[in-house]
Amino acid sequence: QVQLVESGGGLVQAGESLRLSCAASENIFIRSAMGWYRQPPGKQRELIATLPRGSPAVYADSVKGRFEVFKIPDENMMALQMNSLKSDDTAVYYCNQVPPRGPWGQGTQVTVSS
Repeated sequence: QVQLVESGGGLVQAGESLRLSCAASENIFIRSAMGWYRQPPGKQRELIATLPRGSPAVYADSVKGRFEVFKIPDENMMALQMNSLKSDDTAVYYCNQVPPRGPWGQGTQVTVSS
């Protein structure tokens, strides 16, 4: 099973930016769409950004125009660039295949203060 490790979270002010990273134990990116998910406090986990194989990324309306997902060249990694952060973006962020498979990583906490 692919192991996934998320990093890069932290505490930021509204309007600031963060870049999250997702490291995979193997090159899952050549055979599967990958995505970023998040789980706000007290809510369900939701898919916010999908990186398909060979197609443009797809975003949830809540992050469209502010977030960008991309594969890091020559690494088994992808990133999520988050700009213009809002308090509603506060959540634990995870990466996984789309649809999700295997174990989830520990996630990385993003807290946006207003």
